[in-house]
Amino acid sequence: MGARLLLREAAALCARGSRAPATGRLRPLLPRPPARPLHAGGPWGLRAALEPPGQSQPPGGAGRSGEREEAEEEEEGEEELEELLGPALPPGAQRLFLVHPAIKWGPKKPQLTTAELQIAEAVALINTLQNWTVLDKIILSTKTPDKKFIFGKGNFQILTEKIKELPHITAVFLNIERLSPLTKKELEDAWGVTVFDRYTVVLHIFRCNARTKEAKLQIALAEIPLLRANLKNEMSQLDQQRGGSRYIMGSGETFMEMQYRLLKEKEFKIRNALEKLRGKRSVLRTQRRRREFPVISVMGYTNCGKTTLIKALTGDEGLQPRDQLFATLDITAHGGYLPSHLAVIYVDTIGFLSELPHDLVESFSATLEDVAYSDLIVHVRDISHPETVLQKASVLSVLKKLNLPSHLLDSVVEVHNKVDLIESYQSPEPNAIAVSALLGYGLEELKEEIERTVLKTTGKKILTIKIKLAGPQLSWLYKEATVQEVDVMPEDGMANVKVIISNSALGKYKKLFPQ
Repeated sequence: MGARLLLREAAALCARGSRAPATGRLRPLLPRPPARPLHAGGPWGLRAALEPPGQSQPPGGAGRSGEREEAEEEEEGEEELEELLGPALPPGAQRLFLVHPAIKWGPKKPQLTTAELQIAEAVALINTLQNWTVLDKIILSTKTPDKKFIFGKGNFQILTEKIKELPHITAVFLNIERLSPLTKKELEDAWGVTVFDRYTVVLHIFRCNARTKEAKLQIALAEIPLLRANLKNEMSQLDQQRGGSRYIMGSGETFMEMQYRLLKEKEFKIRNALEKLRGKRSVLRTQRRRREFPVISVMGYTNCGKTTLIKALTGDEGLQPRDQLFATLDITAHGGYLPSHLAVIYVDTIGFLSELPHDLVESFSATLEDVAYSDLIVHVRDISHPETVLQKASVLSVLKKLNLPSHLLDSVVEVHNKVDLIESYQSPEPNAIAVSALLGYGLEELKEEIERTVLKTTGKKILTIKIKLAGPQLSWLYKEATVQEVDVMPEDGMANVKVIISNSALGKYKKLFPQ
């Protein structure tokens, strides 16, 4: 990003002031509920728990005025959001030469993958972007991936000659996590084309896939380190080109100091807006806990089939899974039912990636913190992928870094998805559940395992309660618990009611209806 562009952008931002954008609206389409009321608060109770605070409205058009005000507020915040976002990569098609530096020996050599699989994933990243194409690719060994030119003299010369033989390429994608501004400049000078690193490409994919304001703000936050590094590089070049006073109009502040200050103010505004959205999510979590709906976080490596699985478990036709990396960047919640008719909330999360740049993980940590408040984690694996073991290790590594409660990590349900792509699949892990989310194979077994684990982790009990039919007990149980069966004894005016009930609801029942 040019220094003058940053100055104009940040100055305009400071003049406008900060207005935290409203959170994106979750619009779940619930599966068709059973014929009788099965969960606390009736069917609308589950829908209300999926909506952000203050947005839940009963069917029939009530609250249209509030929705209109919300739409106006979102429209007002859109221009400001664009100001907070840094400039995107140049529009148009990109024809790339993909270079993968392969570390053949030493402590940094990858243990669970190969250079061929790593470059295949890099190709998949590029194919995710519209009008981006890999024209050619190469794997070159290196001893010094952290050095200025990445490769030794011999391989660097081979690479330079190869690039000059490809006149149609517009850029080089160097498949390493992050290039320093100095290395990037030296390589671009040597090769005569733009050079992208993994951080830049993944960040651009995030920008293309972001839908809600929160996701866009998190991406803007992830861009800050890149802008700061570019600013430092451009300032050093300007210092070499200009002479005279380094201060601006006698202010005692250098041009570089002003740029850094404006960038810091921009970062503060982004963090402030995200903190307000985090507070709204906290209210939503409290609302879910109050209604006692079990929350199930569905996690996994990017493109492992999380969204397809949630669609299969809930029947939510509004979900449209896409066969691409990072199709889901926003937390979305979807209501579903377990075999006992217990209502639960499935939460779709951002997918993981091996060697996901640290700044991107840090920026999306606010989204991932919702996982800590789940009752259960379902870890979905694409068991047909050749790197499925590495992908599992990557996901578990991130989960450990989230400081999750030990009971959550100990009760993870592992799902081996896409078994339809493997002939006569037999799981090597006895506790894993084999499914095909696309074809529906294994879903009933998975639901039963989820139910068993949820009942254990939430402390809910399955009880049979004897009630008087003439009293209000049955209506109360339908509202506050999950009624499974009602065995009526008309001659006695009584009924045996089988319910799933929480400890707190059971305590309330005993106080209201002492035997």
